[in-house]
Amino acid sequence: MRFLRVLWLGTGVLAAALALAHGTLLAQGESAPRVLAVEFSNDINPVTEDFLTGEIERADREGFAAVVLLLDTPGGLGSSMREIIKAELRATIPVVVYVSPQGARADSAGAFLAMAADVAAMAPQTNIGSSTPVNVGGTDIQSDLRRKIVNDAAAYIRELAEEHGRNGDLAEDFVRDGANIGARRALEDNVVDALADDLPTLLEEIDGMRTEPKGLTLETAGARIETVEMSFWKRVLDTLVDPNLIVILMSLGILGITVEILSPGLIFPGTIGGVSLILGLLGLQVLPISWAGLLLIGLGLTFFVAEGFIVSHGALTLAGAASFVVGALILFDPAGELYDVSVWVAVAIAATLALLIGVALAKAIVLRRSKPQTGQDELIGDVAIVRRALDPEGLVFVHGELWSACAQDGPVAVGEAVRVEAVGEDLVLEVSAVSEREPATA
Repeated sequence: MRFLRVLWLGTGVLAAALALAHGTLLAQGESAPRVLAVEFSNDINPVTEDFLTGEIERADREGFAAVVLLLDTPGGLGSSMREIIKAELRATIPVVVYVSPQGARADSAGAFLAMAADVAAMAPQTNIGSSTPVNVGGTDIQSDLRRKIVNDAAAYIRELAEEHGRNGDLAEDFVRDGANIGARRALEDNVVDALADDLPTLLEEIDGMRTEPKGLTLETAGARIETVEMSFWKRVLDTLVDPNLIVILMSLGILGITVEILSPGLIFPGTIGGVSLILGLLGLQVLPISWAGLLLIGLGLTFFVAEGFIVSHGALTLAGAASFVVGALILFDPAGELYDVSVWVAVAIAATLALLIGVALAKAIVLRRSKPQTGQDELIGDVAIVRRALDPEGLVFVHGELWSACAQDGPVAVGEAVRVEAVGEDLVLEVSAVSEREPATA
């Protein structure tokens, strides 16, 4: 009995110890800071802009200790870049831009995002810079306009860098000279604030750092990291933001609908064309476009369709192909060089459309010139056999039928061959004798 009491007492003490330990671990887990890590390995466009700004605002709203943008980007649209920077600047929690993993880059617009962050950090063997504006508003930028654009971008990145206590001169070189530097030099020249191999190491290193100009103190040591990436739907939208794909979808859409209009009831071309056109228009809605390019593409497709109704001996097809190629090449000029349509894609689409139009026209010409296969006109030119003497009227046998016929050049005896020249009134065939015996259609 005494043994059982000791056993129960020992069991109770053990359970109490376990409960106390579990409660301590829970308390520590709840008190540990939370950090939202946003994985971003993409170009900067309206889709990715919505993703990044949404996650920064979510981290701010849900009380995370900090939000870290794991950045690897070649750059992107200036308009989308500025919206992301605005989200960084208005956040009430520290925003950390960490160029990672090793081998990543923060080029062009990515360098601006880093300069706007409360903490800018890089992993070893990464680089940052190359922020000279290109193809803004058109392929050929006049010298005065280019100077204004470059001055605007240089002043913007210098202001961002210096406000956050970083090297404004070198940041400005990113824009004016297209300079690009590695992670270690960026740390030595005060372009970034930290260098770390991975995210947990970075969070330990920047713990206790006070940011400029917000004056926030980072509390990131031992933080619980919550990682987030783009949703499936945003990935689909981002895939559609491909200039080459947009042009292909638009071409398929218009071609499919045109085929359905010319040949009602096929269903398949109209269905594929409608879906393709909607997806292409979705891409056009996301990216800034040149209206001149869009009009040229529309004009080119109009020329292709008109070729089927106007005899131009291929001139309209060539004009359509040229208009389509030029329009496709300048369609996304306002979006910058990252969104150029490939010359080969534009030429391939135009050549394919021209070939399809050419084949269709060739078939139409052959059909127009070929002998009718049904109806009364089918009899014209065929050879018939006389069954009742033609003097000048009688009966002939052709196509398995007896027809009334009238000879144009004198009487024709029974059994002779005659050629059908025309179908006269009251379905009387006008025939003429053949010089030599020919196989009769009958």
